[in-house]
Amino acid sequence: MKVWNLIAILLITCSVAAAQNFKLAVLKYNGGGDWYANLTTSVPNLIQFCNKELKTEINAEQEVVEVGSKELFKYAFVHMTGHGNVIFSDQEIQNLRKYLLSGGFLHIDDNYGMDQFVRTELKKLFPEYELVELPFSHPIYHQQYEFKNGLPKIHEHDDKRPQGLGIIHNGRLVLFYSYECDLGDGWESPEVHGDSNEAHQKALQMGANLVQYVFMGNDPDNF
Repeated sequence: MKVWNLIAILLITCSVAAAQNFKLAVLKYNGGGDWYANLTTSVPNLIQFCNKELKTEINAEQEVVEVGSKELFKYAFVHMTGHGNVIFSDQEIQNLRKYLLSGGFLHIDDNYGMDQFVRTELKKLFPEYELVELPFSHPIYHQQYEFKNGLPKIHEHDDKRPQGLGIIHNGRLVLFYSYECDLGDGWESPEVHGDSNEAHQKALQMGANLVQYVFMGNDPDNF
């Protein structure tokens, strides 16, 4: 059985309570943007929070995976962030698309400054689909934690409301894009950006919803 088919089976059959030895990965991309932004504490803090509050057993060590690598298929949840340019090669587009259509999940978090670049690459990745705003009723906002008004606002930049955008294939959310939110910044230790404990907790709770959704709520019947 091919490895990308195993991912689809994994996402259907596993539950958060039974999740063991899974790893979360940060996506390394080209173009000059700082894919490594927040690398020190962001995802590690999210993992620690999920293991404590959701009773998951995710490996405490985050991984780094390149867009075009076959290693991408090892991870059910991949996180991408940065402030600047993003460029996917044709081979990387093919690899990432196959990963997502085969059961993988990508969370993109604009750390302020990558939006115009990543949207261009997403059109290459899924020319047949539009990046759409998810309604506040979407299950991703109603997992362990309730977010009746969608994404929390962690940092202010341009006085714009936060948006949770997605690409849906055959009824399944394959990609979630948190825009004007700075969710990943909120996962970092509060002293890094001087965040309040309330903002930090809201960011972690929303991040936990993403993780729980991937392992439990990623069912077309929920949409």
